[in-house]
Amino acid sequence: MSGVGTTLTVAPVGIGGELVRVEAHRSSGLPSFQVVGLPDAALRESKQRVRAAISSAGLPWAEQRYTVNLSPADLPKSGSGFDLAIAAALLASQSGREIEEMDRRVHIGELGLDGSARPVRGILPMVAAARDAGITEVVVPARCVKEAALVGGIKVIAVADLAELAALYALGEGRSSPPYAPPSRPVETPSTSAPDLADVRGQSEARYGLEVAAAGGHHVFFLGEPGTGKTMLAQRLPTILPLLTDDDAVTVTSIHSLIAHHGLDELIRTPPWVAPHHSATMPAMVGGGSGLVRPGAVSLAHAGVLFLDEAPEFAPSVLDALRQPLESGRIQIQRARAVTDYPARFQLVMAANPCPCGAATHSAECRCTPYQRQRYLQRLSGPLMDRIDITCLVERPSARELSSDEPAESSQCVRERVEEARRRAAHRWKDESWNLNSQVPGSYLHRSSLVPPHLRRRIISLLTQGRISMRGIDRMLRVALSIADLAGDERVSEEHLARAYTLRTTESHHDVW
Repeated sequence: MSGVGTTLTVAPVGIGGELVRVEAHRSSGLPSFQVVGLPDAALRESKQRVRAAISSAGLPWAEQRYTVNLSPADLPKSGSGFDLAIAAALLASQSGREIEEMDRRVHIGELGLDGSARPVRGILPMVAAARDAGITEVVVPARCVKEAALVGGIKVIAVADLAELAALYALGEGRSSPPYAPPSRPVETPSTSAPDLADVRGQSEARYGLEVAAAGGHHVFFLGEPGTGKTMLAQRLPTILPLLTDDDAVTVTSIHSLIAHHGLDELIRTPPWVAPHHSATMPAMVGGGSGLVRPGAVSLAHAGVLFLDEAPEFAPSVLDALRQPLESGRIQIQRARAVTDYPARFQLVMAANPCPCGAATHSAECRCTPYQRQRYLQRLSGPLMDRIDITCLVERPSARELSSDEPAESSQCVRERVEEARRRAAHRWKDESWNLNSQVPGSYLHRSSLVPPHLRRRIISLLTQGRISMRGIDRMLRVALSIADLAGDERVSEEHLARAYTLRTTESHHDVW
C-alpha cells in the first residue's frame, strides 16, 4: 500500500526565496526515511526531528518506506524551515486522501522533538516570496505571526504545534503539546543617553560635513587624533537622517530577519548603524558562509550607516572589497552552485588616526617616522579614498569651545534641515530613477544646466592640473548639489563648488578658486 502527500514551502535565497514543492511518498518495504533534493546538513537532520515530533504529538506513524522529495531537485536547500512542510506532507501520505488546501498553502517552520512549532530566521522574506509567487495562504509557527503579518496580501495561519497542524487538515487526533510560553522580556525603559549632536563640542567644520553627508547620502572620512570626537560624530549621523521609506523599511527588515534569533514584530524604520570590529573577515564584511549565504555588514547597513573605526587597521583586501558595492549599491556573492545577490546601498563613514601612535599633528608627542605615517594611511588604497565624497580634519576643540555654556545645535534641528534639503532634491529628481544627490549619474551632471558653463571650465582646469580625478569631479559636483539644497538654491554656484572642493580635499579653496 502506498500514498503520496504534497505541499509547498520556500527555500531562502538572498532576501527572497524559491517556491519548493514537498512530495512525501509512502510505500511498503524495509522501514526507512530519506530526504532528497540537495538538502544541507540541517535539512537532512529533519528526519529525526519530524519523526520524534509526530510521535510526541500522538499522531500515527506506520513503519514503512518514506521518501521525501524537494522539487526542484537541482536547487540547493538549507535550514530547518522545511520541517513543518515535510511533516504535513508525511501526514497527508498516511491519510490516503488528497488534501487540496494543503497543496495550495506554503508551510514554514521548525519542529521541536516535543512537537512544538518553532520560529526560523527569514520568515519575512520567505512569506514575501510566497506572495510574489501567487500563494494566498501561508502556515507559520505562532511565534512568527507578527513578522509574517508584515507582508500584506497574504493570509497567515498560525500553529503552535504539530497537533494543531494535523487538526487543521483533519489528519487524526493527536495529543497537543503543552502551550508554549515565550520567555518574558524585560521592560524597556526609555533611554536618557541617546546620541545627540548637541553632545559634540566645537568641530564646526566636521559637523557641517556630517550635515552635507546626511543631506545627499555621501561618504565621509574623519581624520584626527584619538579623543577628538571622530566616533562621536559618526555615531550621530543616523540621528540626523530621515526615517526610512516604506520600500527601504521592508528591504531592511527582510535583511535583518535573516540573522534575527527571534522574530521581528515591526518594520525597521530608523536607518541601521553597523560598526564591525577591525578584525572582521571578508565574509563578515560582504557576506558568505557555507550553505545559506548570510548577509554581511555591508548589507546589514543597507539604507543606513557602515562605520569603520580605526579604518587603517582593517585588512586592505577587506577594505577594497567595499569598492564595488559603493558604486553599485549591491553585493553579489558567487558560489559553485548558486549566486546570491544582496542590496548594499549604505553611507560609509571611516575614521582614522594620522599615524600609528595617533599624535602626528603634535610632532613633540609623535613617536612615528615620516615613513611610518605615510605607510599607515596608505593602507587605505587610492581607489577606495577616491570614492569618499567628504574628508574632515577633526582637531582638538579649543578651551573656549569646551568651556562654553552655549548649547550646541541638536540632532533634531539638523535633521529638519536635512529633511528639507532632501525634499528639494526629491522634487528635482521626481522624473528620474534616483532620489539622492549621491546617486546622480555622472553623465547627467555633465550635460545638465545645474552647473554654469564658466564653472565647468574651472572644473576641467582642476582635472588638467592633476588636483582631482574624473570620478572626483562627479563626486564633487554631487556634494555641491547637496550644499545648494541646504542653502535653498536651485543651481550650483561658485561658492557651493568651492566649499565642495574643500570638503573633498581639505585644501583651502582660496588656493584654487
